[in-house]
Amino acid sequence: MLALCGVGLLRASLLTDAYLRYVKESMRPLLIASGVLLVGLAVAEAVSAWRARGRGPGGAHLGEGAGEQGAGEQGAGDQGADGHGGDGHGHGGEGADGHDHSSVPRVAWLLFLPALSLLFYAPPALGSYTAARESPKAVAVVAEDGFDPLPATSPLPITLTDFTQRVQQDEKRAIQGRTVLMTGFVTPADGDSWYLTRIMLSCCAADAQSVKVRVYGVEAPKADTWVSVTGTWHEEGTLGTSSAAVALDGASARKIPRPSNGYTDALPLGS
Repeated sequence: MLALCGVGLLRASLLTDAYLRYVKESMRPLLIASGVLLVGLAVAEAVSAWRARGRGPGGAHLGEGAGEQGAGEQGAGDQGADGHGGDGHGHGGEGADGHDHSSVPRVAWLLFLPALSLLFYAPPALGSYTAARESPKAVAVVAEDGFDPLPATSPLPITLTDFTQRVQQDEKRAIQGRTVLMTGFVTPADGDSWYLTRIMLSCCAADAQSVKVRVYGVEAPKADTWVSVTGTWHEEGTLGTSSAAVALDGASARKIPRPSNGYTDALPLGS
């Protein structure tokens, strides 16, 4: 078990980037160290068990006391005659209930199944199933003078968090009429729209939070598909206030591979 878990950790964190499905990239050194430690403990346990095979019940080597074997057998026979021998009471090397407890219970072998899964099957990354069942992450409030001027680039690469803040907090309405470019994965929604989504981790998958932007005007790709979307703010509510809809009138949606920074709300790679 120790060896399988250790090798599984090393395979996920050292030989592949599968670990990025469950933890942040900064956790990689700790995963590698844990895998090495588990393999080391497995080797130490195997060496200990191998050495124990060459010793008797009292700790002596099995080869010792061979000259006393005959006397021991005679003594055992004498004890058996008067009813005090170990065999006479069923205690010879067994527990008080007459069963041998030195071996591992058979049901314990089932523990190998989750360990083997680390080697042969990696659960998928968090996606639309998780995002659809939780409320979007509340974005931080930006000070009135906290927004920098937007570059003149068109389309404008922007994160989902920054877009949300600009739409609901920027009183200068710098996002008005601007064509923006955002990346994320598809989360289904009711009606004729869908969500462009990003999931963010503070440490691991257990503390995942999502940020979403609703997309109108573009046919929804398959759930969990990573896409690059261009469009303009969907005019609903008052721009620059909390009533403004965090939504986009999409112009195009292009499928892209899942980026290596998939668990961060980052700018599109290469922008």
